[in-house]
Amino acid sequence: MKQRLLQSCLFILTICVGSNAHAQSGVESIAAVSPKVVKIFGAGGGQKLHAYGSGFLVSPNGHIVTVWSHILDGDTVNVVLHDGRRYQGKVLGAEPPLDMAVLKIEAENLPYFDLAEAPSSLGSASPGTRVLAFSNAFKVATGDEPVTVMHGVISAKTSLAARRGSFESPYTGPVYVVDAITNNSGAAGGVLTTRDGRLLGMLGKELRNTQTNTWLNYVMPISELKETIEQIVTGNFSKRRNPDDEESPGKMRPRRYDAVDFGIVTIPDVLNRTPAYIDRILPGSQAEKVGLLPNDLILFAGDNLVQSCKLLREDLGRLEANDVLKLVVRRGDTLISVEVVTPRKGEE
Repeated sequence: MKQRLLQSCLFILTICVGSNAHAQSGVESIAAVSPKVVKIFGAGGGQKLHAYGSGFLVSPNGHIVTVWSHILDGDTVNVVLHDGRRYQGKVLGAEPPLDMAVLKIEAENLPYFDLAEAPSSLGSASPGTRVLAFSNAFKVATGDEPVTVMHGVISAKTSLAARRGSFESPYTGPVYVVDAITNNSGAAGGVLTTRDGRLLGMLGKELRNTQTNTWLNYVMPISELKETIEQIVTGNFSKRRNPDDEESPGKMRPRRYDAVDFGIVTIPDVLNRTPAYIDRILPGSQAEKVGLLPNDLILFAGDNLVQSCKLLREDLGRLEANDVLKLVVRRGDTLISVEVVTPRKGEE
């Protein structure tokens, strides 16, 4: 009897010690990871576009990774570190198809995630892996307040279909689907780590299934972003451009397209970065046929992020006759993808 009682006590003691050790490990991870996450404040606007987000440090010299979004539309953004220090950040480079950008602030000796230690494949975590998500969700932190921390489990690994099916996103690669409500306003650009603090990926934007009206909590694996981040940080990154897009001196283009060629009239371009909101749709136009509406905000033209009416004109001006153009617009809280075709000369 005494022996059984002793065995029971030892079993209970083992469970308690194990639980305390596990909890202690989580506390230590939070303390180690939180200083590497930053709060970002930039451009916002109407149509429920919030002006805050998250990012994470990838070098001791102020290189920050975040999502490529309207928040970065200004010439500079405000970056707040974990201890409340504020810096002006500039966009060093971006890759819209990866939905990612790299910022730079003038600071040194900062805590950061070492990409050399980051996983190089999706196999570093699997369904059932317990994870922590760090971000400035709902703008809970504006100074030295701690960012939000959520505990969850990776429920699946799958591919995210961009501009096809139910979820609309410029990113098309593999993702972790997380069993926690991680993708909230301001959370995009935050990080997902293992319970012991190892970096797994970057939190994506809010995405809603337009058929079932459900939301997807997903994370872009660091293995998909790592190479491009390193290229931007070292200055070895350059976007691939079509040589036909470049105009040589004296070369006349047979046709330059504009939004009105598709039946889209944008709001007056009165600012340096006037958002590309649709003011009205011309009757009988392609824009009307594909369902575009006034007050829609044009976010993407092809693979290019549309930061202003001016940049939209530049993107459309590179098109040739019969090009198929994919447009992604934001309508309220929903992203909508449509396709239009550039008319032949004289077909307006």
